[in-house]
Amino acid sequence: MVHEGTRRWFRALTGLVFILYTAAVIYWMYIGFGRRIHTGGSLQYNLVPLKTVRLFLDFGNGLSLMDRSVNLIGNVVVFVPFGFMLPMLFVRLLSWLRLTVYVVFIILILEMLQMVLHVGSFDVDDLLLNLLGIWAGYILLRLSKLTLSI
Repeated sequence: MVHEGTRRWFRALTGLVFILYTAAVIYWMYIGFGRRIHTGGSLQYNLVPLKTVRLFLDFGNGLSLMDRSVNLIGNVVVFVPFGFMLPMLFVRLLSWLRLTVYVVFIILILEMLQMVLHVGSFDVDDLLLNLLGIWAGYILLRLSKLTLSI
């Protein structure tokens, strides 16, 4: 059994890391990677599942390995910590289904804001890749048995 003081300290530390990491991800999504506001033109979006993923897996299209890696691997890896931290901070999100519903809603909002603010596009593939990252983090949490000490 974990001492109550240790449990509180661990949750407070997790909360601080969560806030800082969330701020970093929001920065990356809206400002980082040389993003610029595109005031002209129409809203950019992709609603066709796996369309963008197929584009980045097509090695004959001239895209750099860096662009491919940032899009495919980055969209997964960046969200792994959320799958780990959210259930630690919010016990009700220990349910895989609740976590999925919650994060899909949040990711949809973030993707729509990128499109509406003209700093990116709404891409259903980003949502799917982000969700894979969340699930990977959740699996790591469940395998680590840290949930028993929360």
